[in-house]
Amino acid sequence: MSFFGKLKSKLFKSSSKLEEGLDAIVEEGGSAEPETPEPERPATPEPEAPDVTPPQDPEPAPRPAPETPPEPPREAPQPEDPQPEPGETPAPDVPMPEDPAPEPPTERPALTPIEIPEAPAETAPETPQEAPAGGGVFSRLFGKRGQATEMRRALDDDMLEQLEELLITADMGVETALRVTANMAEGRMGRRLSTREIKELLATEIARIMEPVAKPLPLYPSKPQVVLVVGVNGSGKTTTIGKLASQFRAAGKSVVIAAGDTFRAAAVEQLQVWGERAGVPVLTAPEGSDPASLAFDALGKAQSDGADLLMIDTAGRLQNRADLMAELEKIVRVIRKKDPDAPHNTLLVLDATTGQNALNQVETFQKLADVSGLVMTKLDGTAKGGVLVALADRFGLPIHAIGVGEQIDDLAPFDPEEFAAALTGLER
Repeated sequence: MSFFGKLKSKLFKSSSKLEEGLDAIVEEGGSAEPETPEPERPATPEPEAPDVTPPQDPEPAPRPAPETPPEPPREAPQPEDPQPEPGETPAPDVPMPEDPAPEPPTERPALTPIEIPEAPAETAPETPQEAPAGGGVFSRLFGKRGQATEMRRALDDDMLEQLEELLITADMGVETALRVTANMAEGRMGRRLSTREIKELLATEIARIMEPVAKPLPLYPSKPQVVLVVGVNGSGKTTTIGKLASQFRAAGKSVVIAAGDTFRAAAVEQLQVWGERAGVPVLTAPEGSDPASLAFDALGKAQSDGADLLMIDTAGRLQNRADLMAELEKIVRVIRKKDPDAPHNTLLVLDATTGQNALNQVETFQKLADVSGLVMTKLDGTAKGGVLVALADRFGLPIHAIGVGEQIDDLAPFDPEEFAAALTGLER
């Protein structure tokens, strides 16, 4: 299954919520309407009916010829002299003229083509009945479609307000929801729209907002490239590091991981498992050690080994804990003693289930750690995936990847069109 297929199937909570809301909005003030091309559908089989009769016309095509034969049969009774030749005794009998009638079959067939046009006249009403049934693929498709109806509603102020409320409940945010609905309404006020048309407009506007921020993690020529991964508790940092390291290793890059979450033994063990899977070394320190000291040592080893990337895990910290934020600043300050440009990338891993709180996290981490890009995880566990649209609209930070599960292939580069289609439940 493609990643879009996984994204769409696992974003069912968000897509179903939006889809149900859109259906309710359209049904509330809309009405069922047949498709407009319905009156034109019967016109298509009618021209086929005359096409059925012409193939029979070439048979009576020699109608000018049979016009002359009916005159010879009238003359035929005059030259009855050849008739007595086959039988003189039947000549006086009256029923004998019936026998000569079968004898000239050549002349009777000439009369039969004259009677055949009467038969097509009788079959003519039958041919139009066969045309819609056998005329077939197009007439059946058009006929069924013509009979189908769909709910449509005129786009007005009331409908726009309902759309805004629906997008806000999907965690898209007030400002972003207003901007999206305003763009959808531009030049379309008063137009009657179906649910699918609204989905298409909504997906188009979402993709337009997300397009500028859809960027893969940049790779620089300097070695090692230091990638610092930050985020709150339980956002999925450790799993994201393991998946990224495995993917970079598969792409031919040498990677070193530093288990900077020295306060949680489970995080170190989890990274070690991922390191074994990907063939990537994981540097650890005793529990409770200074994470800044571990990051310093890890950078020195990555430089000596000529590694392409050094990925540093950090302990989860809430944006309102000043002491933990000060510790993060210390890590950055220490590794810059070895490389003034480090870290080259600071990834903020966000949990999609946190909703609008993700906006506050980005704002705080951006000030303290100079966040350069985002990774959104757990999109499969939320009904409010619209928060990613709000993040893109408000901060414009690059979105490098999104995750929809625990498997290694459940983390993939962000594609705005696929995300917009999956979020709105639109079939591609």
